[in-house]
This record gives sequence, structure tokens and C-alpha cells, in this order.
Amino acid sequence: MRHFGHVSPTVRKDLFHQEPAEFTAASPARILAAALGATLYSPATRPHLAGDVHKQAGRGVVSMVLCLEDSISDAEVAGAEDNLVRQFAALDAEGGELPLLFIRVRTPEQIPDLVRRLGGSARRLAGFVLPKFTENRGTAFLDAVAQAEADNGQHPLYAMPVLETPDLLHLETRVEALAGISRTVNRYRERVLALRLGVTDFCSVYGLRRTPDMTAYDVQIVAGVIADVVNVLSRADGTGFTVTGPVWEYFRSQQRLFKPQLRRSPFLEEGAEELRTTLIEHDLDGLLREIELDRANGLLGKTCIHPAHVTPVHALSVVSHEEFSDAQDILRPERGGGGVMRSAYTNKMNEVKPHRAWAERTMLRAEVFGVAKEEVGFVDLLTAGLQV
Repeated sequence: MRHFGHVSPTVRKDLFHQEPAEFTAASPARILAAALGATLYSPATRPHLAGDVHKQAGRGVVSMVLCLEDSISDAEVAGAEDNLVRQFAALDAEGGELPLLFIRVRTPEQIPDLVRRLGGSARRLAGFVLPKFTENRGTAFLDAVAQAEADNGQHPLYAMPVLETPDLLHLETRVEALAGISRTVNRYRERVLALRLGVTDFCSVYGLRRTPDMTAYDVQIVAGVIADVVNVLSRADGTGFTVTGPVWEYFRSQQRLFKPQLRRSPFLEEGAEELRTTLIEHDLDGLLREIELDRANGLLGKTCIHPAHVTPVHALSVVSHEEFSDAQDILRPERGGGGVMRSAYTNKMNEVKPHRAWAERTMLRAEVFGVAKEEVGFVDLLTAGLQV
């Protein structure tokens, strides 16, 4: 699979200076973690789930979570598990390229049980999403994933813990909660693919819900937690994990209080004013701003609950030609001793040592999402993705 793989080779050639690389479920974990992109959640109760998976793969989705937790009621869990077994059997029988598929469970005990029941079709499973992850709960969950992999014996099974418990939000318990999570995930470093943020759960602790006019970063109590999670768990010194962006809850037009957050000029330049209007009508201008803030705050990828959110996430994840040029210059072998230089675009300073970690992360993102041609912008990438 590859990002923008659903776009024709001819169109990709026109868009990319460096096309997104192909990857598989067997690729190194660092590649998979960076390549998750827009991870689309779907309730495990959907009767035509196998067809949904193929449909979304055809639209550019490369990672999905089939949910047995908050998206379904307690009474539906047993039926949803049975449905997953049937749907994975169908996916395995049909063959073909699939997104990375994860199951979001409720308890550690579900993990080996589900893998056993999936049988041979477990080869289509990439791993599990672990809800309400804490130091105490985390060990049991991660041991269960390790046991399921050992029992299955076919391929690695990864874990994606979800950080969403009140002790992370409450100031008096946050430091120890983060330290405990850090201890746990570091013991299972090769198992943990990425950490996910449950911002909806964070908001619920204080009875909050952000409007489509506001990003998660406008809710200060939530922004503070995100900052602390990145501080402790996503450092660029080799100890950090990929942390993914929070879910955007809106996908239909709501009554607006504030002005749209999308400038007209990039769309006018590309003759895409109608696209801008559509994005605003579906409250996706707020999503676009949040994606930009995610990356500015050290997050990569995003939890998505609607297919309309996928292409915007991926379009904004592509590395611009300017970013690529700066990263290349910073990482040149002859620059190993440091120094300062003017960027090739002559609009900024590139300082080799302080900017090196940024450049390395940018080159990893370039590998999995590609590098746009010099004249290609977000609007071109979004339009190409949506036209398929």
C-alpha cells in the first residue's frame, strides 16, 4: 500500500517531486508509525464491514480501527465479536490489498480470545487499540498482545494505547500518570506502534465539548495535556513514540459563530473556490486548522470517524518542496559540524544542529507521504485525492 495509491500514476507524477513509498504490514515499525495517517474508526457491528474496508481502501485509507469499545453499547459486544470473526474470514477469502487493521478492545482477555477465534484470518490483523491506558492497566493489555502473537505465530501484532483517563487531566496526578505510562510503554517498546489521544474523554471529565469553530488547542485544559504528553512521551532524542492527533467530531454543517478559517487566495489561485465553499459547509476548515496545529505541536496522523476527513489529513501530511529542500540542506554530510545557512528559498535561516531533529522527522514523513512538486500546494493534493 502507499499514500495516494488510489490516485492514478499519471496524476501522482504531476503532483510529486518524490512519490510516497510503498509499504506493507511487514515494514519496519518506524515506517508504519509514520504512515498511519488518517486512522478511520468503524463500529465492529457493521454488517457489511468487509465491504466497507475494501471501499475505504479504494479511497486512500491505509489504517482502520474496528471498534468494540465506546462506539457500541455493552449489549452489542458479543454480537460484534462474532461479526468481526465473520468479516475477517471474508476479507481473508477475498484477498487483495487491505489497510492496516486494528481492533479496539475493552479488556485484555478479549485479545487472545479474538486471535484464537480469527484463526488463519488473523494474518489480516495488524494489532490492537488499548483503551483507557494507564500504568496498571497497560501491562495486562500489552502482555495479552504479546501472548496473542505467540499463540498465532504468524506475524507481529502491534499495540496502540489510548491516553484518555482522568488522572492525565487532573493536575495533581498528571506527572505520575505520565511517568507510569512511560515506564510501561518503554518495557514494550517494540510492541507499541503509536500512542493515541482520547480528547473526547478528556473533555468529558469537565463536561466540555468543543464547537466546530474551535480546535482542541483552543480548549486550554486539553491543550495543556497534549503538551505534557508530547513533552514526556514524544521526545526527539530517540526515546519518544509517535503520538497521533485527536479526533475531529464534526462532519455536517453547524450554525457558525466565527468566520471561516480558510483563506480564499490559495483556492482562487487554483480555481477551486467551490471546493473551499464545500469544506466550510462541512465544517472541515476547523479540521484543517487542527491538523496544522497537530503537526506544529509534535503529533503525526489523526483519529478519524468519517471518511470525509481522510483526504484532508493526508493532503496536509505531504511534505512541501520547501520543507524538503530545507531538510536536505540541514542533513548534508558536510554540515555535520553545524553552522547556519540561508535556505534555498531565501526566506529563512536554517541552523544545522537545532533544526536537525526536525529535518530527520521531515524526511521520514517525506518517505511515507511524499514530497510535492515546487508548484504543487495543498489544494492540488486535496483536489486530486477527492476526485477519485
